[in-house]
Amino acid sequence: MKDRSGRVVGAVNVFREKPEPHAGQLRLNGHGRNSDELLHALPTAVYTTDAAGHITFYNAAAADLWGVRPELGKSEFCGSWKMYWPDGTPLPHDECPMALALKEKRPIRGMEAIAERPDGTRVPFIAYPSPLFNASGALIGAVNTLVDITERYEAEQRIRESEARYRDIAAIVESSDDAVLTKDLNGVITSWNHGAGRLFGYAAEEVIGKPVTILIPAELHDEEPTILARIRRGERIDHYETTRQRKDGSTVDISLTVSPVRNLQGEIVGASKIARDVTERRRAEEQQRLLLREMDHRIKNLFALASGVVALSAGMATTPEELSSAVRRRLAALARAHALTLPVTSEGGRRIEPSTTLHALIQTILLPYGDQPGSHKARVTISGPDIQLAGGLVTTFALLLHEFATNAAKYGALSTPAGHIDIACSESDGRFALTWQERGGPRIDSHSDSHSDSDSDSDSEGFGTMLARATVKEQLRGEISRDWKPQGLIIRLSVAKDRIAA
Repeated sequence: MKDRSGRVVGAVNVFREKPEPHAGQLRLNGHGRNSDELLHALPTAVYTTDAAGHITFYNAAAADLWGVRPELGKSEFCGSWKMYWPDGTPLPHDECPMALALKEKRPIRGMEAIAERPDGTRVPFIAYPSPLFNASGALIGAVNTLVDITERYEAEQRIRESEARYRDIAAIVESSDDAVLTKDLNGVITSWNHGAGRLFGYAAEEVIGKPVTILIPAELHDEEPTILARIRRGERIDHYETTRQRKDGSTVDISLTVSPVRNLQGEIVGASKIARDVTERRRAEEQQRLLLREMDHRIKNLFALASGVVALSAGMATTPEELSSAVRRRLAALARAHALTLPVTSEGGRRIEPSTTLHALIQTILLPYGDQPGSHKARVTISGPDIQLAGGLVTTFALLLHEFATNAAKYGALSTPAGHIDIACSESDGRFALTWQERGGPRIDSHSDSHSDSDSDSDSEGFGTMLARATVKEQLRGEISRDWKPQGLIIRLSVAKDRIAA
């Protein structure tokens, strides 16, 4: 008798009665032994029925499997308390494998069922019933062997549960935003999830079977042998920040975690890698550094501007009252201009960027340096087309214009009563341009004058230069240039209109 996988689990032998030996006696190796004693000694559950299906014999193993000792000649087809199909639906006794073998007068092989004992425990088994015929071919009963498959059933259940866990893990890996891939000890990619495809731009079929170095910039190729050496030693690499290369050749900043992969024998056969894009985090850190430097720069500027406002107002005031009024007016305008650079936070914590036109923003920023009493010429003139700024860019332009105005008030046209600034706006071929031209200020001998960058105490590049690069070139993808003419500074700024317009 074999189970479903073909493994031999037992045997059944049918003896037909002959005149000698007597009925109920078998002769083995010349020695007579009662057949019931032989069947009782078998470790496999065996029982017999008559042609009507009444149980006529069962051995101890059958009673153990059923958990009950049925009454001979009365119990039908099977001695179990209750029976079920493998899917858990009830199985009536008169539809069990033994009943089917008697009804169809043929052996039934490999049908699975579940026997329930009176105490509620269930035993899965495979039945092998065979009908018995007399010498004339008439059905006289059947013999059935029940193979307990509890161990196999439990093993299959463990496999199913393990497969379910692996499917869950695979689903998590596949849906992860992080790039998850595996490689062998030669650095060849063996698996690739969707997150890796999104991060690096390759489809799985493009990279599986190829060396992982296709993701590493040429100048960092020496990292891979070091990583593989540590993996072979069983080490784990946690949150290693580096740079990797996408399919299009661009680079991406990542945090890399690498762990050894072992086979069933515990041998290290490869590595799993989790790569997380940290570009936004690094950009946020850079923005934080910029804001801290901006804060330091603004504090210094506010003191300098306050001093300049007092000095400028003192030169034109004739009485203490006029001086006080002029200083208060200019400091209040300076506060309004400063407020434009700060986003508003709603009650829900959401940042709401201010909205305004470029001309209105320029006027507010330059309001503290307004027209001088008795002067017939405006200190600041604005010409050309206006534009409604996109909400998120009001702060950007306010910071930039505030920097221009601060420098002009410290070193340029706004540092003298006769100085003035002409600001001209223009549009052409989808681009918006702004020209800032100063006149009437101190003569500029070269661009190395301190006017070139108000953060002259910086150890590296000044804040103004850094701010211009961060806003115009990196954020707006535009262009900015400075031309230090003897009569005054000229700043030219050009950006695509669709990048700044609301």
